[in-house]
Amino acid sequence: MELTSVVGRLRHGFGAGRTKPARWRRTQLQALRTLLVEGEQELAAALRTDLGKGTVESYASELGFVINEVDFALKHLDRWMRPERVHVPRSLLPARARTVPEPLGVVLVISPWNYPVMLALAPMVGAIAAGNCVVLKPSELAPATSAALARLVPRYLDEQAIAVVEGGVDETSALLEQRFDHIFYTGNGRVGRIVMQAAVRHLTPVTLELGGKSPAIVEQGVDLAATARRLVWGKFFNAGQSCTAPDYVLAIGSARELERHLADAIRAMYGDDPSRSPDYGRIVNERHFDRLTALLDSGRVVIGGEHDRNARYIAPTVLADVPADSPVMSEEIFGPILPVLDVPDLDTALAFINERDKPLALYAFTADPRTRRRVLAETSSGAVGFGLPNAHLTVPGLPFGGVGESGTGRYHGPHSFETFSHTKAVLDKPLTPDTLRAAYPPITPLKQRLIRAFT
Repeated sequence: MELTSVVGRLRHGFGAGRTKPARWRRTQLQALRTLLVEGEQELAAALRTDLGKGTVESYASELGFVINEVDFALKHLDRWMRPERVHVPRSLLPARARTVPEPLGVVLVISPWNYPVMLALAPMVGAIAAGNCVVLKPSELAPATSAALARLVPRYLDEQAIAVVEGGVDETSALLEQRFDHIFYTGNGRVGRIVMQAAVRHLTPVTLELGGKSPAIVEQGVDLAATARRLVWGKFFNAGQSCTAPDYVLAIGSARELERHLADAIRAMYGDDPSRSPDYGRIVNERHFDRLTALLDSGRVVIGGEHDRNARYIAPTVLADVPADSPVMSEEIFGPILPVLDVPDLDTALAFINERDKPLALYAFTADPRTRRRVLAETSSGAVGFGLPNAHLTVPGLPFGGVGESGTGRYHGPHSFETFSHTKAVLDKPLTPDTLRAAYPPITPLKQRLIRAFT
């Protein structure tokens, strides 16, 4: 595939005004929804091949998630597209001011492998709703899903405005040499820096959805059994390969009891042998498998630790007595390993978090409203979840994005529309009456007084 011609075809379509009408945007969003409904079995099979995902998990976290994003966009599209009136200062009256959202042009969406349908198509919802042409680059590390998207997208969506480019590093590098009007990248910080460096050549704005070590604070006094269930669900969903999964737990004075409840919750959800559970996934490839198994010696194994390289299987694992400087605490885990660190008080927990990069999400399990206020006021993160990890992603009105090392920019719901739009400022002042005469030179003493009075 000649990438220059692909981008050129889309740029021609955008220049001809193909994507700007509300009717085109609605038609394409409805077609994307149809793709997800009619292509459900094909996509679910690809997700099982790439990541061992069960059918229910595939629908809930990938296909159904995007359908909800589409439905939300269709419901609110007219309001998002509507110009918004702005107050005009009296010095300019009579006049009218408004903001008008306009599409950016041709945008590039580079998606990762861990949620290869959702993280490819959810950004596209906002890009299409905003009236853009889109080049989608799926992850080569989820090859079955990439191939499925490459087959389905041209079948349902407008080929003059939307294209899928498959491939690996070479194809991604070649794409980054092209001029785009926005680049939306989801992945790790190392590649994120490469994307930003490439974007500088064309002064292209960039959204980076990265990751990081998202902590969970567990205070004394909470229901530890319920807390453990929430942590296990949030951590081991998709075999821990979620950018918002709790990366480690800071247990305030309750670590040993929490460890027991975590083990009970794992057995209740995945059985005594999670490798047999239809609801437990697999590691994406051998390289990540080897990286993760090297972290298993970072602490005492409370439960789990079993692994099978041929099956890309690592059991849901809880580690205790983990030193703060151990390998498992030096990088984002992005896998089914949950370290539990015992800390004496909230001050220590907050200091521990603030000494590290700002996380994509921070979770707190507490019954104390003062602790909630302190967590919000004394830490910085992309999002905060009290009592439940990961679920903030499912609220369309909440922005999703990181801060600092965990990313820049935001999307979901109206925030996706804003990310892929330019808000154009418009001022309309009639030529008569010419109320600006008082500001024209020469500036007399009377004009000075008038300017000061109305400025």
